[in-house]
Amino acid sequence: MPDPGVELEFGVFLTPDSGQVERTLALAQLADVSGLDIVSLQDHPYQAKHADTWTLLTAIGTRTSAIRVAPNVTNLPLRPPAVLAKSAATLDLLTGGRVELGLGAGAFWDGIVAAGGPRRTPKESVDALIEAIDILRQFWSGRTVRADGEHYQVSGLRPGPQPAHQIPIWIGAYGPRMLRVTGRLADAWIPSMGYVGPDKLPEMNALIDQGAVKAGRQPDEIRRLYNIHGRFGRGSGLLEGSPADWAEQLATLADEHRITGFILATDDADAIRTFAEEVAPAVRELVAHPPVTAVDQDSVDQSSVDQGRDEPAEPERESVDHAVVAGEAANQQLSVRPTPDDGVRLTGELEWQEGERPTVPAPQAYDYSELQLAQPQHLIDIHDGLRAELERVRDIVDQVRTGHLSVGQARSVINTMTMRQNNWTLGAYCASYCRIVTGHHTLEDRSVFPHLRRSDERLAPLMDRLEYEHEVIADVLDGLDQALVAVVDGEGYGSDGDRRLDALQHHVDLLTDTLLSHLSYEERELLHPLAQYGLN
Repeated sequence: MPDPGVELEFGVFLTPDSGQVERTLALAQLADVSGLDIVSLQDHPYQAKHADTWTLLTAIGTRTSAIRVAPNVTNLPLRPPAVLAKSAATLDLLTGGRVELGLGAGAFWDGIVAAGGPRRTPKESVDALIEAIDILRQFWSGRTVRADGEHYQVSGLRPGPQPAHQIPIWIGAYGPRMLRVTGRLADAWIPSMGYVGPDKLPEMNALIDQGAVKAGRQPDEIRRLYNIHGRFGRGSGLLEGSPADWAEQLATLADEHRITGFILATDDADAIRTFAEEVAPAVRELVAHPPVTAVDQDSVDQSSVDQGRDEPAEPERESVDHAVVAGEAANQQLSVRPTPDDGVRLTGELEWQEGERPTVPAPQAYDYSELQLAQPQHLIDIHDGLRAELERVRDIVDQVRTGHLSVGQARSVINTMTMRQNNWTLGAYCASYCRIVTGHHTLEDRSVFPHLRRSDERLAPLMDRLEYEHEVIADVLDGLDQALVAVVDGEGYGSDGDRRLDALQHHVDLLTDTLLSHLSYEERELLHPLAQYGLN
């Protein structure tokens, strides 16, 4: 449960689309007047379709009055810390003390290098982050800045201006060392639900707590923020239902994982209003006054019965043969389960025959540790994120067809999704693993498929097939993008425009068939190899 003295916060995570800057500003103003606490933007200076984050945050800050502004998170390798400290302090003055600074150690290294930045190893990335935080805080303290680090050197810089308030530092951390650094140095942790599902929060929170305690801090000094995504509707999954469903689920996350702030990734005005006006107040109420459940009431009733007893009655215990239990556990089926595929296909135009794929027989006996099982489970978690993105693509195309979203907006959203940015020829799992689990490896640093080939020659046909399917997926995504471009010429032009919209729907149906078929197959076939051989 979050510290009772810490008020829950709610914010929005907007896309800095360079083609829609006025719309982004309008959404930020809406978040401000709707009573949200934070508006944040991602920072990818090498992304051609993104406006500069700091410039856009400045415009947002001058058009709003109460909401705090934050990069989510700053691309540190392309923002030298002494300059970043001055930028943040200046914006803090302009906004009357409404700046918070999210920091990331770096990702997408090819883009960073293309923009003139360094290419760093995971260790170097964390080392540089630690050095940068020291420089930032020296600058904001008003004392002369001196640093002689491996990555940053500052020789007697006179700082200025001073910020209007003590700027909090968030860290977007996923790897064990980064999490401990977060506990030691940061004011807040800001993971994203697409990368870290709720099931991963306890172990990551524990590492942050370890870092805090070792540094002589109280763990609750570090706020736990959470970038979330979802859609309002009638679904039964996490953040897929009504505002009331969202409120219950977020209250549970706050209670179980000490989350003190939720930041919704959306560019939809209606979603922002609903989140601000219905979800946020309901979550605050549920956390402040949790409902009494039937189990709670039973406990209350029983406690009154037990009053006056010297000792509680000892519960009866069944006799357990631990040797038998251990033997059964060694032979049980994998606790990790592939996400079910219902087999429904919308187009009948798959590039492959699903019944002709190579398979790898499962070992007859296995006894995997929790660490081993974490590898295939992460594969499934990443795939579930891609499935959620697929649902969003389908919703976006539906909005284009109904005229609620422009083609330009649709392309911008789709092209920033994980499925579009992955290098599918090397594997979506590898891309996600390298970026998320280790934090900042590139595909060139770690490639899961070559490792599996080296580990077991029987896997070669499977690896060939998966790489072929990745290439097909890349082509299907390109086809979808071309269909979006074609709609531009047909918008508002009668039957020809309708024909182009029909073609667009066909391409999104083909993506649905192709992606769901592939993800299910990859999960089924890689569960045992990943558990057996790991990632390196």
